[in-house]
Amino acid sequence: MATKLPVPNKKPTNLLRLSLFWVILVFIIIAIVAVATPRDALKTVSISDVIARANAGEITKLEITGTDVKVTPKGSDKPTEDSTKEASSSIYDQGLNKDAKVEVKITSPSTTGDTVWNLAIIIIPVLLIAGFFMFMMRQAQGQNNQALGFGKSKAKLYGLDKTKVLFDDIAGNESAKQDLEEVVDFLKHPKKYEALGAKIPKGVLLVGNPGTGKTMLARAVAGEANVPFFSISGSEFVEMFVGVGASRVRDLFAKAKKNAPAIIFIDEIDAVGRKRGSGMGGGHDEREQTLNQILVEMDGFETGANVIVLAATNRADVLDPALLRPGRFDRRTNIMLPERKDREAILKVHFKKKPIDDTVNLDALAAKTAGSSGADLANMANEAAIVAARRNAKKITDKDLTEAFEKVAIGPERKSMIMSQKDKETTAYHEAGHALVGHLLPDSDPVHKVTIIPRGGTGGVTWFLPPEDTTYTNIYEFKDILARAMGGRVAEKIVYGADGITTGAGSDLRKATEIARDMIIEQGMGTKLRDQVFHDDNGGMVFDKMTHERPYSDDTAKEIDLEVAGLVKEASKRAEVVLTHNRKSLDILAKALLEEETLDETRVLALLKGAILPKEALLY
Repeated sequence: MATKLPVPNKKPTNLLRLSLFWVILVFIIIAIVAVATPRDALKTVSISDVIARANAGEITKLEITGTDVKVTPKGSDKPTEDSTKEASSSIYDQGLNKDAKVEVKITSPSTTGDTVWNLAIIIIPVLLIAGFFMFMMRQAQGQNNQALGFGKSKAKLYGLDKTKVLFDDIAGNESAKQDLEEVVDFLKHPKKYEALGAKIPKGVLLVGNPGTGKTMLARAVAGEANVPFFSISGSEFVEMFVGVGASRVRDLFAKAKKNAPAIIFIDEIDAVGRKRGSGMGGGHDEREQTLNQILVEMDGFETGANVIVLAATNRADVLDPALLRPGRFDRRTNIMLPERKDREAILKVHFKKKPIDDTVNLDALAAKTAGSSGADLANMANEAAIVAARRNAKKITDKDLTEAFEKVAIGPERKSMIMSQKDKETTAYHEAGHALVGHLLPDSDPVHKVTIIPRGGTGGVTWFLPPEDTTYTNIYEFKDILARAMGGRVAEKIVYGADGITTGAGSDLRKATEIARDMIIEQGMGTKLRDQVFHDDNGGMVFDKMTHERPYSDDTAKEIDLEVAGLVKEASKRAEVVLTHNRKSLDILAKALLEEETLDETRVLALLKGAILPKEALLY
């Protein structure tokens, strides 16, 4: 269904610019008048000398204007000399003979220049003062308009665009697109559903990780339905003054209803849609007032408006239950991270207009980028083009793609960082410990690359990549991840002794503790606390944490700490058993890292060919 879109108003004339134009024009006119009659350079002589020469017949013409006398000597056709006579007497009274053979031409002095100058002295200040007052009035008017428009919606209207986003322009997200195609059909053929008594859904909530394409899908719905699309961020409703957000919500819905059928898209709705009752301001909190108005507009007394609200968030767990109930957001579309085939399709879209050579393997890159969002893949494609351009290449190669992938995934190489030989050796044993433990444990992902070149904020990196996309993680996989995370610290302790450990394992220990705590609290994978979950859903707000009690007792908290400590100790013990039984392989891998700095998967497998997994490191 085609809808007539509103035509934007033309901007009013700028009075300040017009005033400045007239002031500048007056100055230009004065300058033109001042230089309109250019003066030739004349020799100045005394009037007595001029009269004596005129009486002697040496001068043919005298031009007198006021007190100014221009002299044209004999043999010349134009004045060459200049003189000044007395103002109170004529040239004859000052000694010129009346029978002298000289032409005397007397003209009245022009008063135009003086008149213009006098007028300029009067007009220019008046114009400047008038311009100043106009400027002040304009500023006051702007402030007044701003005050009057404070409660107006700041939503941007899309739909006038010549190039629209369609579902075919978006790779992947097939299940989400199928859900949203129904919304498009509602907007295109509302009578078909009304004839059967079906109500058009009021709202659709798009939930997904950052970068998965929520906003792009919302624009595709508007493009497919060919209806006006009002886009606004949740944070744009909130101001320091109470009531402004609610006023903007009313204005936004009023605009959408005038242009119905239409779509309202609220990005990051969690900025105003969080659970009520947790704010410091109580019932008068501006955010809660705004949320209340959204609830009323979406399911109030007024019905029949053909307006659908799309909203996007990556924190659906913190939204108010009243916002999520049927009648407001009737549908919830989960936008998942792309699978392998979807990642390959997304990469093909981003490399469509980039020159690539035959070595580029997008399928292999799609296999390595499990867990990456569409935005991550777009960033990788852009980084690959930057890498190729930096080396003045005409096409992007697979090497450029690999470098871009590693830069995005684990950070850029810091080759300029100077490390002592001792630090290099410690780093080599640390990373070799990670790699050796991860290589031997049966439920660990295979080693992809090991390097002692500093990358991002780390001194070295051991990189594990899953062979395929997985949906679930079992307890054996979690424990192998913990063991390989502890492999770096344990390797330092075996090689340098208990007192030779360094701060290089700081991030590993934090990660291991986070994983162990998640296993106990969120996944119910403890020993004594098996199948019990202690999720604290307070949205992460500081005030919530201050006012809400945790959902378990102090005794349970102590038991959780003991379970976490037990998992970390178990992981450390397993790593120590693996590295102690394979000390020779540890030394070989560390020596190779010191010589080559970076080892890929094939090289690691060749070096660790003789490593054996001891039975003590297995889980039963």
